[in-house]
Amino acid sequence: MSSSFRRLKCISMLDSLPKTSSHIQQIHAQLIINGLKSPPLLAKLIEHYCGSSHQHIANHAHLMFQYADKHDLFLFNTLLRCCQPKDSILFFQSAFSEGDMVFDDYTYIFILGACARFPSTSTLLLGTQLHARIVKHGVMSNIMVPTTGIHFYASNKDIKSARRVFNEMSERSSVTWNAIITGYSSQRAGHKQYAFSALLLFRDMLMDESGVMPTDTTMVCVLSAASQLGMLEIGASLHGFAEKTMCVPEDDVYIGTGLVDMYSKCGCLESALLVFKRMNQKNVLTWTAMITGLSIHGKGEQALAFLYEMGANGMKPNAATFTSLFSACCHAGLVQEGIDLFCDMNKKLGVMPNMQHYGCIVDLLGRAGRLKEAYDFIMGMPVRPDAVLWRSLLGACKIHGDTAMGEKVGNLLLQLQEQSFDDLAPRSEDYVALSNLYASAEWWIKVETVRKEMKVRGFLNKAGCSSVQTANLNAL
Repeated sequence: MSSSFRRLKCISMLDSLPKTSSHIQQIHAQLIINGLKSPPLLAKLIEHYCGSSHQHIANHAHLMFQYADKHDLFLFNTLLRCCQPKDSILFFQSAFSEGDMVFDDYTYIFILGACARFPSTSTLLLGTQLHARIVKHGVMSNIMVPTTGIHFYASNKDIKSARRVFNEMSERSSVTWNAIITGYSSQRAGHKQYAFSALLLFRDMLMDESGVMPTDTTMVCVLSAASQLGMLEIGASLHGFAEKTMCVPEDDVYIGTGLVDMYSKCGCLESALLVFKRMNQKNVLTWTAMITGLSIHGKGEQALAFLYEMGANGMKPNAATFTSLFSACCHAGLVQEGIDLFCDMNKKLGVMPNMQHYGCIVDLLGRAGRLKEAYDFIMGMPVRPDAVLWRSLLGACKIHGDTAMGEKVGNLLLQLQEQSFDDLAPRSEDYVALSNLYASAEWWIKVETVRKEMKVRGFLNKAGCSSVQTANLNAL
């Protein structure tokens, strides 16, 4: 049997096998026995190994790269593309330090993509250095390189650098426009300002002379921006634009979900329900968006009914769905229903509670004035409670005038903050909250004690501020 035939046979077998099949390792052994080192064949094996959910199997992908006769750039790029982001970054840094490989534009696309999926201070520094190297070596001619750079900067919350890369591009594709619009609409800090910038970019996209047209991804992003701003007129206009130029939005699950979210958050629940009912296909995000909308509008019982309707349609809720359901229970005062739901979410529906879900129950009990139950719930948690839970209970104590419980919770919160290495702002707010609790009970001596303690520790009270939206709708 010729080596070419054996190679083709192995490739065919790899294409037909599931990623978790134990036969992959047998094929790997056959490659070694027969001395087959074809890059396409090794690349397919790398893809299969990287797709495994078991780390010890995924590690075999690196062995495949080392098995090659030389450091093949195609295999190197395949490994960068298929590995988990953190592993890709470490692998690239190791190869870069050795200095025996010449990278191409695909290398930079894959490593910048990994840095975008694993945002941190260190990856931002690495990506910035890569950007400088890309400019120096003139690799920007491939439009996907700067486009991935935009995605990288936006994911690492450096939207100014993302915009600078975008502005410097002489040619832009729909993917490029989507990257910058998504980058603006996904920023949290100062989100209204960035959301408005996303809408302005969408206008610029429509007016661009290149004739690049929006895609479903574009529409989802601008609908999200409109919902963040609460601009119903803009959202309705986007709905009409999608219907006239792209498709019937109810036939696209992602645009339809975006419309449900937009109409709900812009205060038009009936329109959201109408779009939801007309949708031919719904996923868990669609159901969650509708439940969130009902929650926002205080329709707790209707939101819970949607959970059971969701199950009847063969759709399983996820963690975000339960967060919205608990919020609905909070807004509607459905305390017992919320507690029952929490008990059932893991046992009957197979969703493990996370810290946010625990916080929702504390908020639910706190709003109802059941402070002792909330305290016992926190103390009985199987995981260590964070500061957010204690702050929620402290706020409830102030509202319901339980100064004794509030003092107990406040001291626990301050002790927790002393053990952490967070910045000083949360600690300042916690001292102020405890001081306000004492002031509401007219315990002025303790108020003075807390304020003096803040001064000794150098904690400053953050000044309050407010904002007014002045954006002109006609500007769009």
